[in-house]
Amino acid sequence: MSSPSLLIRRARIILPSGEFIVGDVLTRDGQIIKVSPSEIEETVTRSIDADGLTLLPGVIDPQVHFREPGLEHKEDLFTASCACAKGGVTSFLEMPNTRPLTITQETLNDKLQRAASKCLVNYGFFIGATSDNLSELLHANPTCGIKIFMGSMHGPLLVDPQEILESIFANGNILIAVHAEDQTRLRQRREEFANIHDVAIHSQIQDSQTALIATQRALKLSKKYRRRLHILHMSTAEEANLMREDKPDWVTCEVTPQHLLLNTNAYEEIGSLAQMNPPLRGSHDNEVLWQALLDGVIDFIATDHAPHTLEEKKQDYPKSPSGMPGVETSLPLMLTAAAQGRCTVAQVVNWMSTAVACAYSIPNKGAIAPGYDADLVLVDLNSHKKVQKETLATKCGWSPFEGWNLTGWPVTTIVGGEIAYHQGELNTETRGKALVFER
Repeated sequence: MSSPSLLIRRARIILPSGEFIVGDVLTRDGQIIKVSPSEIEETVTRSIDADGLTLLPGVIDPQVHFREPGLEHKEDLFTASCACAKGGVTSFLEMPNTRPLTITQETLNDKLQRAASKCLVNYGFFIGATSDNLSELLHANPTCGIKIFMGSMHGPLLVDPQEILESIFANGNILIAVHAEDQTRLRQRREEFANIHDVAIHSQIQDSQTALIATQRALKLSKKYRRRLHILHMSTAEEANLMREDKPDWVTCEVTPQHLLLNTNAYEEIGSLAQMNPPLRGSHDNEVLWQALLDGVIDFIATDHAPHTLEEKKQDYPKSPSGMPGVETSLPLMLTAAAQGRCTVAQVVNWMSTAVACAYSIPNKGAIAPGYDADLVLVDLNSHKKVQKETLATKCGWSPFEGWNLTGWPVTTIVGGEIAYHQGELNTETRGKALVFER
């Protein structure tokens, strides 16, 4: 029996150099075999005519909250991976704040087993730090990293005491990813603004200093122990400027599309749908974050996909939960920014695929070249389509970008050489694989 093979014909292909060619790509057994500017003559299982479409490496989303187990009314691994496939996301790294928390090898194994049975795309999981699970953190495998919530969290995942942070940074060599908000300042400001129920106050309570203080703490610890550190969802001009001035080689940071494209004006337009942690900031922060991303100070993009139901979101602040979905819209949002001249398509590919694979030491991902995994997305850069809640695959059924007219929507998403999404239809029989993290 012949090996599964796929031939993509006449695509506009982005090469690892950032240059484009029009040509063919042949994949077999989940890997890219050949990239050619001329027609590839090969008998294959399936072929796709990609004339007029652009072929990119699949997106690797390095920060998502897919809610399973325990919170499946908001999202689950199947619905979230369907949303990934529709959005051109071929791999994801998921966070530990589920029920039960992902803080032991047992709970990590449970997530891996769940994902193997129901995820259309590739998957990896963080293990969460608590005040008393250092032994679990030292031996967790396979994991992309240790997640530390320095603030904006309740229960065991809130790790604020300096001595606990010191012990985590001082022991082991797995990447540490931090949600950088200072819990002490958060408590003080929540008390100060306790009687205000306008959701826009959220950005004042969790202000830029709240983020900066925690980022400074994490950076200091990383430098003290020379520990691999990643700053999640950077949101402020102050943090970007800090990274520009003082960023060791072993430190990386990310930004979300919403912190680039939305600001506090969104509260007037969409209310609590704009509420997230860390919060949206001002237009000045948008511009400084954009420049830091363009200059390489910020390394890559994540969505922080964190869905809640509309019913939950409609509650009065502060009962309304923080978080918004993002995996279906992140690539079109960034490709629309490229079409508007804010960046290039090659930069988008680096920020959303190549640089993520490098930072998390994921082999054979993030480029279109022989020997790389056949995780690919064909996008249409010649037309625009609006974000519509009715067409979303995410279980929560809404987007903060509803009504935005975007280009670069995925036409076909390929995971391990298998078509997971094509021309509006999901192939729900496709299954991704557990990601490998080289140390």
